[in-house]
Amino acid sequence: MFEMTVSHDSGVPPYEQLRLAVIARVRAGELIAGTKIPTVRALAAQLGLAPNTVARAYRELEQDGVLETRGRLGTFIASSGDPTADAAGRAAAEYVATIRRLGLDGTAALHYVKTALTA
Repeated sequence: MFEMTVSHDSGVPPYEQLRLAVIARVRAGELIAGTKIPTVRALAAQLGLAPNTVARAYRELEQDGVLETRGRLGTFIASSGDPTADAAGRAAAEYVATIRRLGLDGTAALHYVKTALTA
């Protein structure tokens, strides 16, 4: 069963709550590769959201490699594992390359990361 909840009182937009919830469930192993997820309209009705809100979350998840659409068969959890970890690794490698180009050391790099995380 594909169950999600969205808080309408949250400061986080509903599409982002949905996107993060799917990613969290993939990381936790609750949604495994090949799992079929509800249609945009079905999930929108289940959550009391506009279809465009769910469509935006699905679109972003597909761009991130978390979901894959198989035409008329529907939308599924992608079979590539946890693509968010891959993307994070690539971003970290790019950051390190930039830091090195700037001539900064690891201490400075960590300082900037910690500052950005608390901002």
